[in-house]
Formats: sequence, C-alpha cells, structure tokens
Amino acid sequence: MTLVSTDWLNENLNKVKIIDASWHLVKTRNALEEYNKEHIENAIFFDLDKNSNQRKDLPHGHFFPSASEHEKAISEMGVSNTDQIIIYCNSDLISSCRAWFQFLYFGHDPKLVSVLNGGMKKWKLEGRKVTNLKTQTIPSNYKAKENKNMIKLLSQINENIKKKEFTVLDARSKNRFLGLEPEPRPGVKSGSIEGSKSMPLSEIVNTKDNTFLDKEKLRDLFNSSMVNSNKIVMSCGSSVSAASLALAYSLINVDYIPKIYIGSWTEYGKNK
Repeated sequence: MTLVSTDWLNENLNKVKIIDASWHLVKTRNALEEYNKEHIENAIFFDLDKNSNQRKDLPHGHFFPSASEHEKAISEMGVSNTDQIIIYCNSDLISSCRAWFQFLYFGHDPKLVSVLNGGMKKWKLEGRKVTNLKTQTIPSNYKAKENKNMIKLLSQINENIKKKEFTVLDARSKNRFLGLEPEPRPGVKSGSIEGSKSMPLSEIVNTKDNTFLDKEKLRDLFNSSMVNSNKIVMSCGSSVSAASLALAYSLINVDYIPKIYIGSWTEYGKNK
C-alpha cells in the first residue's frame, strides 16, 4: 500500500502514525511555521533539512544522515519500527515521497510506510479537518538498518556514463534539464547528466490536487520515455522530487526497488 487515499486516512486517523514532511525549495515559505498553523490531526513534523546530512561542501544537498542520527530523530518523534506510517506534505514538490524513501532506505517495512495521495492540498480541498494543536509524542527506541543499494553516488553516476548499465531519469523542469534556465541554488551550473532523460515531476501528478496520475497514464508516460526495466535511477535538484519519480514507477512495476542518485544535480552540477 504505497499510496493511501484521503478517505482511507480519514477513517484510520487514530490507528497510524501520521507524519508531515513538508519542504519548500522557495524559502519564502516555511514548512514548520505552516505546520504549526495547521496540520492533519495527530501529525508529527519531519524536518527534511534537519534530518539530512547538510555537507559543508554542498550545503544545499539532502544527503542521508547516519543510521544513528536517523534513529535518534525518529525515536524523538515517537515512531516505532512496527508502526504503520502515513506521510503527507503541503509541498508542490511532493516532499512526502522523499521521507517515504528515507524510511525505506533505513529499513522500515515497505508494507508499513505509505504516502497520502494528494497530501494536504487534496485534504483541504475536500474540507477535511485540520488543527493547530501540538501532537503529543512518547519517545521510542527506533532501530535503523541501511540499504545502501537504494542510492547511487557521484562515482557510480560517472562510471555509468561509460558503461550505460542504468538509465537516469531527471525530475527537474524541462528547461532546467536543458540548461535553458538557471538553477535555483547558488554555485550550481545549468544542464543535465550526460545520457540522462527528462521526466518532470509536473508530468506525473495532477496539479489540481497533487494526486499521482492513474497507473495506466503513468505506464504510458514511462513507456513513452522508453523506461520499462528495473535499471532506473532517479535524480532531480537535491534528491527530493526524485523520490516522487521512484514512487510513481514503483506503482506500475512491483519488482522495482526504488533507487536515487542521492547527490542529484546539486552535486553533479557543481562537479561538472
């Protein structure tokens, strides 16, 4: 159950752990302030920036923290390994998928972590209840186990340009991919990874309510890009929206193990 509907969550609010993983590329919006103002009942805030390794050489990237750092953060949120987790966001980048991917990477049972289809946008469009009350949590003892096969590093991306063992799909806008507009992060060049393909995030979701396209449309979209194998690695600006591509592809290919180039263009564009 990779995706759950707003109807399903509304009926199971008190049976699951709900996580708000909102994150905004545009810093005129503050995800934590928005969460404090209104969130789905019982939701716990997951700070994507704080729960990432903000490397000094790449301060705008979203590399994973260490396993012990992840354990500490999730334990403080009161989430246990056996909890069923539903993640949502209030972001057009569908940052909930990045948190979904992070939980999978650190060993949470895939059957116990899902994304709310449409997130806060659809929830509010339907007039469902939100609150500003602080969610009370009891610290847990979360244990993490990394699955390093789910990420690719810069060295592996460079090696693949020669060997062509997998296809890189880029979730950034078409103009950013083609180098026709500047990158939003300072010190990062325009362009794309040699041999990669463009599949903008905007093409896999319904912009009206941020839900994913149905499986038939997703299948047609991936097929039109000649993507129909398990040898796919997703990329974007800083490995946030790449996770949305990974989730979308997993919906139509049950054998696909989500994979992301963790440094994405923020790293590659700087090292270009």
